[in-house]
Amino acid sequence: MKPTFLFSLLTSLILPVTTYAVTETYKLDPSHTYVVWNISHLGFSTQSGKFADIDGTITLDETKPEDSKVTVTIKPAEVVTGVPKLDEHLKGKDFFDISKYPTATFVSDKITVTGKDRAKVYGTLTLLGVAKPLVLDVTLNKQGMNPMTNKKTLGFSAKASLKRSDFGMKYALPALGDDVEMDIGAEATLEKPTNN
Repeated sequence: MKPTFLFSLLTSLILPVTTYAVTETYKLDPSHTYVVWNISHLGFSTQSGKFADIDGTITLDETKPEDSKVTVTIKPAEVVTGVPKLDEHLKGKDFFDISKYPTATFVSDKITVTGKDRAKVYGTLTLLGVAKPLVLDVTLNKQGMNPMTNKKTLGFSAKASLKRSDFGMKYALPALGDDVEMDIGAEATLEKPTNN
């Protein structure tokens, strides 16, 4: 065995191997991302509204999903219920007070994988200037090339719940429900990979 070859072999065995994790940044697709909220109306029915003006990113680490990150901004001014008069009321001081608080944000701080394609995403929701913890139960629906856009795409669903009074939204309590249930659907397209 030649000395140079032996030296190379030993070096490769002894020296530590440096590996680089690749994270990918996906941008939420505003045309296919929404939050639908549901609330009890006087106990007679459950009424819904929808936020569709949503921006944000998902930084995905496939090798260590728990190191991934989610950042979302919602504009309540674009709330839609199907009842224009109610939409205007929701934008006012009794509810979202959009002139004072034009955005709501969610920033994750912890992710726990709970099963195949499932995770709990822990973070902080800031609404009406109040920051409170929020947990999303997330299901990854699909990951792959989108044949319509020819871009790598993530699709997921999520559920979450909160009490609106925790954020200072107390109008018509307790007749109008305090508990708010949210159903979330989103698609996000690959923006850029990052080497760590």
